[in-house]
This record gives sequence, C-alpha cells and structure tokens, in this order.
Amino acid sequence: MPRAEVTRSGPSFTTSPVPRVLHVVTVPLTLRFLRGQVDFMRARGFDVQVASAPGPLLDEFCSTYGVTGHPIPMNRKITPRADAAAVAELVRVLRGVRPDLVHAHTPKGGLVGMLAAAAARVPARIYHMRGLPYLTASGPMRRLLWATESTSCGLAHRVIAVSESLKDAAQRARFVGASRIRVLAGGSSNGVDAFGRFDPATAPVRSDARRTFGLDPEHTVVTFVGRLVGDKGIAELVEAWQRLRHRPATTLFVVGPYEERDALSGELRARIEGDPTIVHLPFTEDMPAVYAASDLVVLPTYREGFPNVPLEAASMGLPVVTTDAVGARDSVVDGVTGAVVTVRDSGALGRAIERYLDDEALRRSHGAAGRKRVLDEFLPERIWAELLTEYEALLDRARR
Repeated sequence: MPRAEVTRSGPSFTTSPVPRVLHVVTVPLTLRFLRGQVDFMRARGFDVQVASAPGPLLDEFCSTYGVTGHPIPMNRKITPRADAAAVAELVRVLRGVRPDLVHAHTPKGGLVGMLAAAAARVPARIYHMRGLPYLTASGPMRRLLWATESTSCGLAHRVIAVSESLKDAAQRARFVGASRIRVLAGGSSNGVDAFGRFDPATAPVRSDARRTFGLDPEHTVVTFVGRLVGDKGIAELVEAWQRLRHRPATTLFVVGPYEERDALSGELRARIEGDPTIVHLPFTEDMPAVYAASDLVVLPTYREGFPNVPLEAASMGLPVVTTDAVGARDSVVDGVTGAVVTVRDSGALGRAIERYLDDEALRRSHGAAGRKRVLDEFLPERIWAELLTEYEALLDRARR
C-alpha cells in the first residue's frame, strides 16, 4: 500500500498498476461520506486519492485511511476568481496524477471537479449530487445555481443522486436525463453503520447519556440534530414547541451550532436560549449518546439531499418526524417509521410531535420498524457494491 501523505508540491503517484479514483470535495468535512468506502474499494483493486481544501481534517483523513490527499484552495461560496484558480490547480494535479476516474461531490465540488476533469480529459467522471440549493434559491442566485448544476451534470458521464426525490427534482429541472442519473440502493450519503456506531445493542445506557447532557431522566425528550439555520425549519420547530412546552415532563433537545449563513434572527435565538424546556448543545461527536438519550427525533427541514440524522435515529430504534421536502421525505415511511408533515407547517409539525408524546407504544413500534428498514435498505456495503458496479461499467466503457 502506498504511504499515506498529503502532497504540497505535486502528486505522489505517477504510475499505477490498478485503476485510480480521485474524489473531489470542497471542504474536508465532506470526506466523512467516504468512511469505510475507501477500504472497500481498495480491497477490490482501486487506488483511492482525495482532493479538498487544505486543513487538519484532510491531514487526519489521509492518515487514518492511508490515502494521498491533494490540498486545493476551495470554499463553499461562489467566488468566480477563486473558483477559476481552484479549477486550474486541480487540472494541474489531475495531469500529474492521471486518475482513471474522478468522483466529485456536492454542488461546488461537483462544479470544480467536473470542469477540471473534463479539461484534463479524465476518461470517467461521476458527479455525486448530495443536494440542490437551487430548489430554495430565488432571483439571480437561482439562475446562477441552475447554470452551475447544469454544467456539472452535463460534464459527468454518470450522476448519482442520494435520493429518489432528488433524482426526480434534477430531472424536472432538466439538469440531466433519465439515462445518466441513478440512486444507489435505497439512497443516502453512505448508508448507516447499523451494526457498529448506530447499534442500540451497544449504545450508551439511557440514564448515563441523559446525565451527560443534563437531561431529566424522567422526561420525554424530543431531539433536533443539525445546523441551526433557517432552511432546517427551526422557526417552525420553535413555534410548534410553544404549544407543547407546557406539557409536563417534556424537553426539547437541540443539538447543533448557530451559523452565519442563513442565520436565525436574534429574536429566534433568544427564544431558544431563554426557554427552560429547551436544552441546547452546540456540538458533540457522541451522536450515539444523543440518540440513546432521546425518545423522538424531529427534522422540519425545507430541503435536503438525503438527511443522515433520520437514518441514524431509525438505526437506533427511534421514530422520526420530518417534512415532505425533497430528500427528507425519502428518509421516513409515513405512518410506519415516523411521520411526514407539510413543509413550513408548524401546526402539523406540533400535532405529529404531540401524537408521539402521548403514545409510548407508537414510539416503540415505529422505532422498531425504522431499525428494520435500515437493515433492509441502507447498510453501507450494499451502497458500496452498487457504486463498484458503476465504477467498473464506466471504466469498461472508457477502455472501449
């Protein structure tokens, strides 16, 4: 196996007896979607490398998985001059590394990756569509996002969408035709580690988890996990909670940081921070403990690709309330593993939460059904096997 390293002045590999895949992401945090997948592909004869913005997370990923990383200055915002420089730098890297396949992720990573891969004449190109900001944008920004998505999809030999509703939305927007887009297995970003990290049989003890987070051991705990921004439906969640907060022995557990982009109003933040029935935790890596401490998970989002939180919660045996937004509605089977309500409808959201607060048996039943669905449809190995089939088909086509 090649020595793990992050290159600074040029690629470490100039020749390779095995197919070489280079993943392109904007920020190294997105590399978490490749956990486990790297080892799976390498065991099947692939040399896997990654390119992203530089930083400690890139260094850590490369060290942990024994892969070569290529730092390319990039950011999530649309910055034409910086983006052009990123494309030029990535072209330079690709001409040195000479990958057989470029696999680019997220809107910005997809655009930079597909432009550079086409310019460097990489023989096989995949754009992994993990969400469509275009869907909730308006005015000039919507037109710009339409153009960037059309470019990424147009330059890709294969577009992979993380959910069926996202695939449908991409086709309705005419980003890509039906023959070039597909969903792997049941969808999602990388499946769920249902027999490892998110296994209720090995999760922290409920009482210990609640003690860790300062939650009352006797309360029914409704949990939100995610960035505290507008398009996650935080305003509707807080509004719904105003009608539920006076119920005895109930707590809303909010896990996630405030962010400047799509920021919450000062008034909304004050309502969260000033409510004694809401416990806010800005950050934790111990998500199994968060779910172990919870009775119900809620995600009132406006837009997703395929949210990870509902699947993690389901894997831990919890019911989930979410919305009928693109991506979100794929994560829950309404009336079976949870409830799906109309997006931006705080009244419907509150009624769905209340139904679960009133019925412990329903929480257990839907939680068990959610766990079964994860085991049937969302194990990572199933997704990786279908991705391997895509790799082999594209590479065979390129050779021919």
